Amino acid sequence: MQTQTATILIVDDSSENLYVLNELLRPKYQVLAATTGELALRIVNGQAKPDLILLDVMMPVMDGYAVLANLLAEPATRDIPVIFLTALVGAGEEERGLKQGAVDYITKPIVPVVALARINTQLQAKLARDWLKNQNATLEAEVARRMEENNLTQQVSIRALAHLAETRDTDTGNHILRTQSYVQHIATLLRHHPRFEALLSTQYIELLARSAPLHDIGKVGIPDNILLKPGKLTPEEWTVMKTHAKLGSDAIEHAEGDIERSLPFLSVAKEIARWHHEKWDGSGYPDGKCGEGIPVSARLMALADVFDALLSVRPYKPAMPLDKVRTIIAEGRGTHFDPDVADAFLAHFDDFVAIARLHADEA
Repeated sequence: MQTQTATILIVDDSSENLYVLNELLRPKYQVLAATTGELALRIVNGQAKPDLILLDVMMPVMDGYAVLANLLAEPATRDIPVIFLTALVGAGEEERGLKQGAVDYITKPIVPVVALARINTQLQAKLARDWLKNQNATLEAEVARRMEENNLTQQVSIRALAHLAETRDTDTGNHILRTQSYVQHIATLLRHHPRFEALLSTQYIELLARSAPLHDIGKVGIPDNILLKPGKLTPEEWTVMKTHAKLGSDAIEHAEGDIERSLPFLSVAKEIARWHHEKWDGSGYPDGKCGEGIPVSARLMALADVFDALLSVRPYKPAMPLDKVRTIIAEGRGTHFDPDVADAFLAHFDDFVAIARLHADEA
Protein backbone atom coordinates (compact mmCIF):
# COMPACT_ATOMS: atom_id res chain seq x y z
CA MET A 1 0.00 0.00 0.00
CA GLN A 2 1.30 3.47 -0.91
CA THR A 3 0.69 6.57 1.21
CA GLN A 4 -1.05 8.24 -1.79
CA THR A 5 -3.91 5.77 -1.49
CA ALA A 6 -4.13 5.88 2.31
CA THR A 7 -7.52 6.66 3.81
CA ILE A 8 -7.77 9.18 6.63
CA LEU A 9 -10.82 9.70 8.81
CA ILE A 10 -11.27 13.20 10.27
CA VAL A 11 -13.49 13.37 13.35
CA ASP A 12 -14.38 16.92 14.46
CA ASP A 13 -17.63 18.62 15.43
CA SER A 14 -16.43 21.85 13.80
CA SER A 15 -17.34 22.14 10.12
CA GLU A 16 -14.63 24.74 9.72
CA ASN A 17 -11.94 22.35 10.94
CA LEU A 18 -13.32 19.60 8.72
CA TYR A 19 -13.16 21.89 5.71
CA VAL A 20 -9.58 22.99 6.42
CA LEU A 21 -8.29 19.46 6.94
CA ASN A 22 -10.22 18.09 3.97
CA GLU A 23 -8.68 20.72 1.67
CA LEU A 24 -5.24 20.00 3.08
CA LEU A 25 -5.39 16.22 2.79
CA ARG A 26 -7.54 15.56 -0.29
CA PRO A 27 -4.75 16.07 -2.85
CA LYS A 28 -2.76 13.15 -1.37
CA TYR A 29 -5.21 10.96 0.54
CA GLN A 30 -8.71 9.56 0.49
CA VAL A 31 -10.61 11.50 3.13
CA LEU A 32 -13.60 10.46 5.26
CA ALA A 33 -15.31 12.79 7.72
CA ALA A 34 -17.47 12.48 10.83
CA THR A 35 -18.91 15.20 13.04
CA THR A 36 -19.56 12.97 16.08
CA GLY A 37 -17.83 10.15 17.89
CA GLU A 38 -20.78 7.84 17.32
CA LEU A 39 -20.65 8.38 13.54
CA ALA A 40 -16.88 7.83 13.56
CA LEU A 41 -17.29 4.43 15.23
CA ARG A 42 -19.92 3.41 12.67
CA ILE A 43 -17.54 4.36 9.86
CA VAL A 44 -14.53 2.46 11.22
CA ASN A 45 -16.67 -0.64 11.74
CA GLY A 46 -17.97 -0.44 8.17
CA GLN A 47 -16.41 -1.42 4.86
CA ALA A 48 -13.95 1.46 4.41
CA LYS A 49 -11.52 1.14 7.29
CA PRO A 50 -9.23 4.16 7.60
CA ASP A 51 -5.46 3.87 7.84
CA LEU A 52 -5.29 6.85 10.22
CA ILE A 53 -7.77 8.80 12.33
CA LEU A 54 -7.52 12.50 13.17
CA LEU A 55 -9.68 12.76 16.27
CA ASP A 56 -10.86 15.91 17.98
CA VAL A 57 -10.58 15.68 21.75
CA MET A 58 -13.34 18.10 22.76
CA MET A 59 -16.65 16.92 21.30
CA PRO A 60 -20.14 16.78 22.84
CA VAL A 61 -21.78 13.49 23.97
CA MET A 62 -18.75 11.32 23.17
CA ASP A 63 -15.38 13.04 23.41
CA GLY A 64 -12.14 11.92 21.78
CA TYR A 65 -10.99 9.93 24.80
CA ALA A 66 -14.19 7.86 24.76
CA VAL A 67 -13.90 7.26 21.01
CA LEU A 68 -10.30 6.14 21.41
CA ALA A 69 -11.23 3.79 24.25
CA ASN A 70 -13.89 2.18 22.01
CA LEU A 71 -11.39 1.81 19.16
CA LEU A 72 -8.80 0.16 21.38
CA ALA A 73 -11.35 -2.22 22.86
CA GLU A 74 -12.10 -3.86 19.49
CA PRO A 75 -9.58 -6.17 17.76
CA ALA A 76 -10.73 -4.91 14.35
CA THR A 77 -9.90 -1.27 15.14
CA ARG A 78 -7.27 -1.30 17.87
CA ASP A 79 -4.38 -1.09 15.37
CA ILE A 80 -5.64 2.04 13.60
CA PRO A 81 -3.33 4.90 14.68
CA VAL A 82 -5.08 7.93 16.18
CA ILE A 83 -3.72 11.48 16.19
CA PHE A 84 -5.56 13.80 18.57
CA LEU A 85 -6.66 17.22 17.36
CA THR A 86 -6.84 19.75 20.15
CA ALA A 87 -6.55 23.40 21.04
CA LEU A 88 -5.39 22.31 24.51
CA VAL A 89 -1.62 22.29 24.42
CA GLY A 90 -0.91 21.66 28.10
CA ALA A 91 1.61 18.93 28.93
CA GLY A 92 -0.94 17.18 31.09
CA GLU A 93 -3.40 16.85 28.21
CA GLU A 94 -0.76 15.45 25.85
CA GLU A 95 0.43 12.99 28.48
CA ARG A 96 -3.13 11.82 29.13
CA GLY A 97 -3.81 11.22 25.43
CA LEU A 98 -0.55 9.42 24.77
CA LYS A 99 -1.04 7.21 27.82
CA GLN A 100 -4.50 6.27 26.57
CA GLY A 101 -3.13 5.18 23.21
CA ALA A 102 -2.96 8.15 20.85
CA VAL A 103 0.17 8.17 18.67
CA ASP A 104 0.57 11.95 18.37
CA TYR A 105 -1.04 15.38 18.75
CA ILE A 106 -1.80 18.08 16.19
CA THR A 107 -2.68 21.41 17.76
CA LYS A 108 -5.25 23.90 16.52
CA PRO A 109 -5.11 26.14 14.66
CA ILE A 110 -3.71 23.74 12.06
CA VAL A 111 -0.23 24.46 10.70
CA PRO A 112 -0.29 22.66 7.30
CA VAL A 113 3.40 21.75 7.08
CA VAL A 114 3.48 20.39 10.64
CA ALA A 115 0.19 18.53 10.24
CA LEU A 116 1.27 16.89 6.95
CA ALA A 117 4.63 15.90 8.41
CA ARG A 118 3.06 14.25 11.47
CA ILE A 119 0.41 12.50 9.40
CA ASN A 120 3.01 11.18 6.96
CA THR A 121 5.20 9.93 9.82
CA GLN A 122 2.35 7.94 11.33
CA LEU A 123 1.26 6.51 7.98
CA GLN A 124 4.81 5.39 7.24
CA ALA A 125 5.00 3.81 10.68
CA LYS A 126 1.72 1.97 10.03
CA LEU A 127 3.02 0.78 6.67
CA ALA A 128 6.08 -0.64 8.41
CA ARG A 129 3.97 -2.32 11.10
CA ASP A 130 1.61 -3.81 8.52
CA TRP A 131 4.52 -5.07 6.42
CA LEU A 132 6.15 -6.62 9.47
CA LYS A 133 2.87 -8.23 10.53
CA ASN A 134 2.42 -9.71 7.05
CA GLN A 135 6.01 -10.95 7.04
CA ASN A 136 5.53 -12.55 10.46
CA ALA A 137 2.30 -14.19 9.34
CA THR A 138 4.04 -15.55 6.25
CA LEU A 139 6.97 -16.78 8.33
CA GLU A 140 4.68 -18.40 10.91
CA ALA A 141 2.75 -20.14 8.13
CA GLU A 142 5.99 -21.43 6.62
CA VAL A 143 7.28 -22.62 9.99
CA ALA A 144 3.96 -24.38 10.65
CA ARG A 145 4.10 -25.99 7.19
CA ARG A 146 7.65 -27.25 7.73
CA MET A 147 6.85 -28.51 11.22
CA GLU A 148 3.86 -30.42 9.86
CA GLU A 149 6.02 -31.79 7.05
CA ASN A 150 8.67 -32.88 9.54
CA ASN A 151 6.00 -34.37 11.75
CA LEU A 152 4.55 -36.40 8.88
CA THR A 153 8.02 -37.49 7.77
CA GLN A 154 8.78 -38.64 11.30
CA GLN A 155 5.51 -40.56 11.57
CA VAL A 156 6.01 -42.22 8.18
CA SER A 157 9.57 -43.18 9.09
CA ILE A 158 8.44 -44.69 12.40
CA ARG A 159 5.64 -46.60 10.70
CA ALA A 160 8.03 -47.83 7.98
CA LEU A 161 10.48 -49.15 10.59
CA ALA A 162 7.65 -50.78 12.51
CA HIS A 163 6.33 -52.47 9.38
CA LEU A 164 9.85 -53.63 8.58
CA ALA A 165 9.82 -55.54 11.85
CA GLU A 166 6.31 -56.69 11.12
CA THR A 167 7.38 -58.27 7.81
CA ARG A 168 9.67 -60.58 9.78
CA ASP A 169 6.74 -61.82 11.82
CA THR A 170 3.81 -62.59 9.55
CA ASP A 171 1.45 -63.28 12.46
CA THR A 172 1.29 -59.74 13.78
CA GLY A 173 -1.14 -58.23 11.23
CA ASN A 174 -2.55 -54.98 12.62
CA HIS A 175 -0.77 -55.52 15.93
CA ILE A 176 1.03 -52.17 15.54
CA LEU A 177 -2.17 -50.16 15.10
CA ARG A 178 -3.94 -51.96 17.92
CA THR A 179 -1.18 -51.66 20.51
CA GLN A 180 -0.60 -48.03 19.60
CA SER A 181 -4.29 -47.31 20.17
CA TYR A 182 -4.39 -49.32 23.41
CA VAL A 183 -1.43 -47.42 24.85
CA GLN A 184 -2.85 -44.05 23.90
CA HIS A 185 -6.23 -44.90 25.43
CA ILE A 186 -4.79 -46.26 28.69
CA ALA A 187 -2.63 -43.15 29.03
CA THR A 188 -5.64 -40.92 28.44
CA LEU A 189 -7.62 -42.79 31.10
CA LEU A 190 -4.79 -42.33 33.61
CA ARG A 191 -3.88 -38.73 32.85
CA HIS A 192 -5.69 -37.38 35.92
CA HIS A 193 -4.65 -40.20 38.26
CA PRO A 194 -2.52 -38.85 41.15
CA ARG A 195 0.32 -41.27 40.36
CA PHE A 196 0.49 -40.34 36.68
CA GLU A 197 -0.86 -36.82 36.15
CA ALA A 198 2.56 -35.17 36.45
CA LEU A 199 3.85 -37.21 33.50
CA LEU A 200 0.85 -37.92 31.30
CA SER A 201 0.39 -34.53 29.67
CA THR A 202 -1.20 -34.23 26.24
CA GLN A 203 2.27 -33.85 24.74
CA TYR A 204 3.62 -36.93 26.50
CA ILE A 205 0.65 -39.05 25.43
CA GLU A 206 1.35 -37.96 21.85
CA LEU A 207 4.97 -39.09 22.30
CA LEU A 208 3.75 -42.44 23.64
CA ALA A 209 1.46 -42.99 20.67
CA ARG A 210 4.21 -42.01 18.25
CA SER A 211 6.80 -44.24 19.89
CA ALA A 212 4.65 -47.32 20.53
CA PRO A 213 4.97 -48.81 17.02
CA LEU A 214 8.70 -49.32 17.62
CA HIS A 215 8.24 -51.62 20.62
CA ASP A 216 9.17 -54.78 18.68
CA ILE A 217 11.72 -53.26 16.29
CA GLY A 218 14.36 -55.56 17.81
CA LYS A 219 12.67 -58.60 16.25
CA VAL A 220 14.50 -57.69 13.05
CA GLY A 221 17.59 -59.17 14.71
CA ILE A 222 16.02 -62.53 15.65
CA PRO A 223 16.84 -65.49 13.33
CA ASP A 224 13.96 -66.74 11.18
CA ASN A 225 14.09 -70.27 12.57
CA ILE A 226 13.20 -68.86 16.00
CA LEU A 227 11.01 -65.87 15.09
CA LEU A 228 8.89 -67.83 12.62
CA LYS A 229 8.80 -71.15 14.45
CA PRO A 230 5.16 -72.32 14.53
CA GLY A 231 5.49 -74.31 17.73
CA LYS A 232 6.70 -73.72 21.25
CA LEU A 233 10.26 -72.43 21.60
CA THR A 234 12.93 -74.44 23.40
CA PRO A 235 14.57 -72.81 26.46
CA GLU A 236 17.61 -72.00 24.30
CA GLU A 237 15.45 -70.48 21.55
CA TRP A 238 13.46 -68.51 24.12
CA THR A 239 16.70 -67.05 25.46
CA VAL A 240 17.51 -65.78 21.97
CA MET A 241 13.97 -64.51 21.43
CA LYS A 242 14.14 -62.42 24.60
CA THR A 243 17.14 -60.52 23.23
CA HIS A 244 14.82 -58.61 20.86
CA ALA A 245 14.04 -56.14 23.66
CA LYS A 246 17.68 -55.10 24.07
CA LEU A 247 18.32 -55.28 20.33
CA GLY A 248 15.52 -52.79 19.77
CA SER A 249 16.66 -50.31 22.42
CA ASP A 250 20.26 -50.59 21.24
CA ALA A 251 19.22 -49.81 17.66
CA ILE A 252 17.32 -46.72 18.78
CA GLU A 253 20.23 -45.65 20.98
CA HIS A 254 22.60 -45.94 18.03
CA ALA A 255 20.22 -43.83 15.96
CA GLU A 256 20.22 -41.21 18.72
CA GLY A 257 24.00 -41.08 18.50
CA ASP A 258 23.75 -39.96 14.87
CA ILE A 259 21.89 -36.75 15.69
CA GLU A 260 23.11 -33.63 17.45
CA ARG A 261 20.38 -33.49 20.08
CA SER A 262 18.13 -36.09 21.60
CA LEU A 263 14.50 -36.33 20.52
CA PRO A 264 11.95 -37.02 23.27
CA PHE A 265 10.04 -39.56 21.20
CA LEU A 266 13.21 -41.60 20.66
CA SER A 267 13.84 -41.67 24.39
CA VAL A 268 10.31 -42.94 24.99
CA ALA A 269 10.63 -45.44 22.13
CA LYS A 270 13.84 -46.75 23.67
CA GLU A 271 12.12 -47.25 27.04
CA ILE A 272 9.23 -49.08 25.44
CA ALA A 273 11.42 -51.30 23.25
CA ARG A 274 13.70 -52.36 26.11
CA TRP A 275 11.33 -52.74 29.03
CA HIS A 276 7.86 -53.64 27.69
CA HIS A 277 8.46 -57.26 28.79
CA GLU A 278 9.38 -56.30 32.36
CA LYS A 279 6.88 -57.27 35.08
CA TRP A 280 5.69 -55.41 38.14
CA ASP A 281 7.07 -58.14 40.44
CA GLY A 282 10.51 -58.13 38.80
CA SER A 283 10.20 -61.47 36.99
CA GLY A 284 10.30 -60.02 33.48
CA TYR A 285 13.18 -59.37 31.07
CA PRO A 286 15.72 -58.20 29.98
CA ASP A 287 16.79 -56.40 33.18
CA GLY A 288 14.46 -57.74 35.86
CA LYS A 289 13.14 -54.28 36.69
CA CYS A 290 10.22 -54.07 39.07
CA GLY A 291 7.55 -51.65 40.32
CA GLU A 292 8.24 -47.97 39.86
CA GLY A 293 11.64 -48.84 38.43
CA ILE A 294 9.88 -49.70 35.17
CA PRO A 295 9.17 -46.56 33.11
CA VAL A 296 5.49 -45.72 32.80
CA SER A 297 5.71 -45.98 29.02
CA ALA A 298 6.86 -49.60 29.27
CA ARG A 299 4.23 -50.45 31.90
CA LEU A 300 1.47 -49.29 29.58
CA MET A 301 2.92 -51.14 26.61
CA ALA A 302 3.32 -54.31 28.70
CA LEU A 303 -0.42 -54.52 29.26
CA ALA A 304 -1.27 -53.49 25.70
CA ASP A 305 1.08 -56.11 24.25
CA VAL A 306 -0.22 -58.96 26.43
CA PHE A 307 -3.86 -58.05 25.78
CA ASP A 308 -3.30 -58.09 22.03
CA ALA A 309 -1.38 -61.36 22.14
CA LEU A 310 -4.16 -63.05 24.10
CA LEU A 311 -6.81 -61.88 21.65
CA SER A 312 -4.84 -62.75 18.53
CA VAL A 313 -4.75 -65.96 16.53
CA ARG A 314 -1.32 -67.56 16.18
CA PRO A 315 -0.28 -70.76 14.33
CA TYR A 316 0.32 -72.34 17.72
CA LYS A 317 -2.85 -71.06 19.46
CA PRO A 318 -6.38 -69.73 18.84
CA ALA A 319 -7.66 -66.37 20.06
CA MET A 320 -8.78 -66.58 23.67
CA PRO A 321 -12.38 -65.82 24.66
CA LEU A 322 -12.91 -62.33 26.07
CA ASP A 323 -13.85 -63.52 29.54
CA LYS A 324 -10.65 -65.57 29.73
CA VAL A 325 -8.57 -62.59 28.53
CA ARG A 326 -10.12 -60.40 31.18
CA THR A 327 -9.42 -62.98 33.87
CA ILE A 328 -5.75 -63.28 32.87
CA ILE A 329 -5.29 -59.49 32.95
CA ALA A 330 -6.99 -59.33 36.36
CA GLU A 331 -4.79 -62.14 37.70
CA GLY A 332 -1.72 -60.24 36.48
CA ARG A 333 -2.63 -57.16 38.53
CA GLY A 334 0.21 -56.50 40.94
CA THR A 335 2.40 -59.29 39.53
CA HIS A 336 2.74 -58.71 35.81
CA PHE A 337 1.07 -55.29 35.61
CA ASP A 338 1.09 -52.04 37.56
CA PRO A 339 -2.09 -52.35 39.70
CA ASP A 340 -3.43 -48.92 38.77
CA VAL A 341 -2.78 -49.49 35.08
CA ALA A 342 -4.59 -52.83 35.26
CA ASP A 343 -7.51 -51.27 37.16
CA ALA A 344 -7.96 -48.53 34.54
CA PHE A 345 -7.79 -51.11 31.77
CA LEU A 346 -10.30 -53.47 33.39
CA ALA A 347 -12.70 -50.64 34.24
CA HIS A 348 -12.86 -49.76 30.54
CA PHE A 349 -12.35 -53.24 29.13
CA ASP A 350 -15.05 -52.80 26.50
CA ASP A 351 -13.19 -49.79 25.05
CA PHE A 352 -10.16 -51.94 24.33
CA VAL A 353 -12.27 -54.72 22.84
CA ALA A 354 -13.78 -52.10 20.50
CA ILE A 355 -10.27 -50.98 19.46
CA ALA A 356 -9.31 -54.60 18.81
CA ARG A 357 -12.34 -55.07 16.58
CA LEU A 358 -11.75 -51.78 14.76
CA HIS A 359 -8.24 -52.87 13.76
CA ALA A 360 -8.92 -56.59 13.48
CA ASP A 361 -6.71 -58.64 11.17
CA GLU A 362 -8.20 -59.59 7.85
CA ALA A 363 -9.33 -63.18 7.67
